[in-house]
Amino acid sequence: MELVLFYISSAVALFATVFALTRSNAAHALIYLIVSLLAVAVIFFLLGAPFAAALEIVIYAGAIMVLFVFVIMMLNLGEEGEERERQRMHPAVWIGPALLSAILLVEMIIVLSKMSDQQTGALITAKQVGISLFGPYVLAVEIASMLLLAGLVGAYHVGRRFRLSEPDDQSAVVSGDDKQGGD
Repeated sequence: MELVLFYISSAVALFATVFALTRSNAAHALIYLIVSLLAVAVIFFLLGAPFAAALEIVIYAGAIMVLFVFVIMMLNLGEEGEERERQRMHPAVWIGPALLSAILLVEMIIVLSKMSDQQTGALITAKQVGISLFGPYVLAVEIASMLLLAGLVGAYHVGRRFRLSEPDDQSAVVSGDDKQGGD
């Protein structure tokens, strides 16, 4: 049974990744990428690595994707942005990711319902994760947080340069008006 669930999760990950690569809209591709990362987390869980599955969800599908959403929203400037927002809210856009996520949810319900109490007790607790992360690996955690902060600052400056380059077109018009006024 677990082998069938593994192959279903693998297919969901494959389809979601292909859809993420083929979407022309960055926000739609990001949604499919989140579903792909969730499918990989289910695969980790099925392979007996619940800690890796939890980290996959928390770090990649959570923190990194929030950073990507922030950058996409920050770079979504101008009048076209409002039209893009209306397109994102259209229900047809959400059918694919919702269907793939529902498949993963059903799989997790099946797996968790078949787990015995002995297997549930063997899972790693949040306290053990905290002790591991902020014990011997505290330097690695801090370096990763600084890397994320550097990416956030870099994304802000990329968006800022983009925004500053738009008024140059208007300054040419203003300088043209100044020349006409001076003649």
